[in-house]
Amino acid sequence: MRFFADLHIHSHYSIATSRDMAPEALWKWAQLKGVTVIGTGDATHPAWFRELGRKLDPVGNGLFALREDLRDDLIPRSCTAEVFFLLSTEISCIFTRNGRTRKAHCIVLFDDMESALSLQGQLSKVGNISSDGRPILGLDAKRLLAMVIEECPRALFIPAHVWTPHFSVLGSASAFDSLEECFQELTPHVHAVETGLSSDPPMNWRLSALDGLTLVSNSDAHSPQKIGREANILDTDLSFDAIAHAIRTGGGFHGTIEFFPQEGKYHYDGHRPCKVRMTPRQAADADYRCPVCGRKLTLGVLNRVEALADRQAGFRPQDAKPFTSLVPLKEIIADTLEAGVQTKKVDRLYFELLEKLGPELAILMDVPPSDITRTGHPDMADAITRVRAGDITIEPGYDGEYGRIKIGPIGNRTYKTNRTNRTL
Repeated sequence: MRFFADLHIHSHYSIATSRDMAPEALWKWAQLKGVTVIGTGDATHPAWFRELGRKLDPVGNGLFALREDLRDDLIPRSCTAEVFFLLSTEISCIFTRNGRTRKAHCIVLFDDMESALSLQGQLSKVGNISSDGRPILGLDAKRLLAMVIEECPRALFIPAHVWTPHFSVLGSASAFDSLEECFQELTPHVHAVETGLSSDPPMNWRLSALDGLTLVSNSDAHSPQKIGREANILDTDLSFDAIAHAIRTGGGFHGTIEFFPQEGKYHYDGHRPCKVRMTPRQAADADYRCPVCGRKLTLGVLNRVEALADRQAGFRPQDAKPFTSLVPLKEIIADTLEAGVQTKKVDRLYFELLEKLGPELAILMDVPPSDITRTGHPDMADAITRVRAGDITIEPGYDGEYGRIKIGPIGNRTYKTNRTNRTL
């Protein structure tokens, strides 16, 4: 069956994460978004692991379901669907190799509770795994991969948001120029990388070293409403083994849902305290220093891709998977109403559309514009049609600042995308 899977999120035990990130809310919002399989996040955190054990029931295929007595019956009928949990975690590795400090975030997907508990035990010997849902450890990323292979050989290991400047294997501040440099002889155990919010598949296709790897996308959600802003599209059985096989081999993996990468908060170079945003060429001309204060710029994802790419922009591998770039529905509504994303009138229209048309991803991708118009909101039909066509304006994100999207009349904007090769 065809379904969406968002496999990298965080729990309420992670720093800077909503206290609403509990199994009940994840179950509810996965349905509102149209996500069938949701990662648990933070599965190596002892307290979260215990909470998962109390609230989830195994369904016998490596996935889990929320206990019946914890389910909210207020989900709109149009969005009601089965939701399954897959045990997942992200681990932050900060370590020194060859005299340089390296930082890398890595995702692990587990096939059962026992595997997660086994890795939890090994990580507890390295450092404190209770202070943050995403453990921050003085652990070499290669050694982490070795632990996963040894302790839970059926688990899946994926370098997270692989281009993000400060905490990723290929980021501008991580000091690795290839997966092989980081994982050495264990590299064949890496079958996928996560693109992250600030890159999309075409950017990754420019690096031939990533050929043969599955490009996965996940929301990295820190609050329930962010679930599904990036996701994977699979056509497999609903089981851990089938999902893991699809990611390892590409068979049954039908592509991804992506942010427009310009909206990601590390797409361009820049220095946020001085509100300086630069293209890679502008940053090079400024000797990679802020023209206001003289400090070093944070080099963004686009710059890093340009530095490592061995192919021209626009190259597409023969076996490349399709993808679709979307703008979250609340952002579209907020732009259309010229209101804040968190305002009550945006909330009201959001839930009205869900009740009439179904879950968010269906509205963004599949619902005909005529059906949206029949809800009494032709302006929303027009806005969603523009997003589907890539006919939007983006002021790119930089140095931790999210990009800003404008869907209405163009005016004096910084960037316009009209990339239409995004259908699945």
